[in-house]
Amino acid sequence: MKRYRLFGVISAVCITLSILYSLIGNSQIPTSRVLLSTNPPLERILPFEAEAEKAQSPVTLTLQAVDAAGKHLENTKISLQILTPPRNPWLTTDFPIVEGTKLLQMDATAPDGKLEIQQMLPIRGNYQLLVNVSPLIANAFAPYQQTLNLNVHENPIKYKYFVVIAAILLSLGLLGGWVIGGQKELQQGEIAPQSVRLLLSALTVVAIVTLLVINISAEVAEAHGSEHHSKSTEVIAPSSQKSQGLEINLSGDKNATVGKLANLTLQVKDSAGEPMEDVALEVKAIATEHNLTVFDYKGIPDEQGKLTWLEQFFDGSPHQIQVEATPLPESKRQFAPVKVAQEVEVEAIAPPIYIRLIGLFYFTAFVGIGMAIGLLIQHRRTPQAREN
Repeated sequence: MKRYRLFGVISAVCITLSILYSLIGNSQIPTSRVLLSTNPPLERILPFEAEAEKAQSPVTLTLQAVDAAGKHLENTKISLQILTPPRNPWLTTDFPIVEGTKLLQMDATAPDGKLEIQQMLPIRGNYQLLVNVSPLIANAFAPYQQTLNLNVHENPIKYKYFVVIAAILLSLGLLGGWVIGGQKELQQGEIAPQSVRLLLSALTVVAIVTLLVINISAEVAEAHGSEHHSKSTEVIAPSSQKSQGLEINLSGDKNATVGKLANLTLQVKDSAGEPMEDVALEVKAIATEHNLTVFDYKGIPDEQGKLTWLEQFFDGSPHQIQVEATPLPESKRQFAPVKVAQEVEVEAIAPPIYIRLIGLFYFTAFVGIGMAIGLLIQHRRTPQAREN
């Protein structure tokens, strides 16, 4: 009986030790992974700012696939998806339609295991990069996937604007509460004291001026956008080219919507119709309204001579996709650079009404808090004045 008990204790100890060893061992065993680096550094990355778009440039994201020993993997296919930060209706960003959507999806052939893109990040928050690495040569290594996080901080100037606006709204509320709280007894035939009437009249004038400014600004912006839109119709190159024994065709969606991905495909063939792989491609997505590059990728097509990617145009302005093909240094076929381009019309989506109502609620709350403070001050001041 004692032997059975001793055997049971020993078995339990062995099982426990094996579990602990496996947990500790697995945590220490290096595995294949993807290294992420950014330029500028992560702490200096700011979201897209519509008012300062000319001074901005896209963020360079470099993904390097390495094996368990930290050595760069070769002959890889890297699939990348960039997910925007999740929705937060109470603290929305400048592009609420973009929240909780896909910004980019692409499959890239990476002979040196590295994928480098330049991508404009539209909003603040935590981006997720879903990366899938697989071999181009069968059984060269085991495919793996990894989720990387990229946290983009809000532009500090936005906090300054918020403090200024909050101070102005609180001051207006405080003034209103002070005036209303100090109102005198009504004279015969008066609906409200003269001070209150003057305050309401001033607020009415301010509201009318604000509405006029908003409407005039909207009309000017629309006319300005139409002017840029007419200029953006000039295409620097056709979407298909046949020259120097090379055929390049850029196809895909010519109409896109903010919040949704647009599908784009590039096909490279030789004069015999055979797919070409030994071609260097540079792909750019340019917001033509301000000549701003929002996406840039340099790479090569796959074994079928194709490069396919899905991209979201977040700012709602017309875009132009530009592709330049050049021969690789080791390529037998040398040719002058060939360019193709395609216009993409983007439909902007207005923020939902509830988001605007939430913003209005915040503004009203600041005014209400200021008014409550003003009324409280006058309420405490009035008894002291009467006693004196």
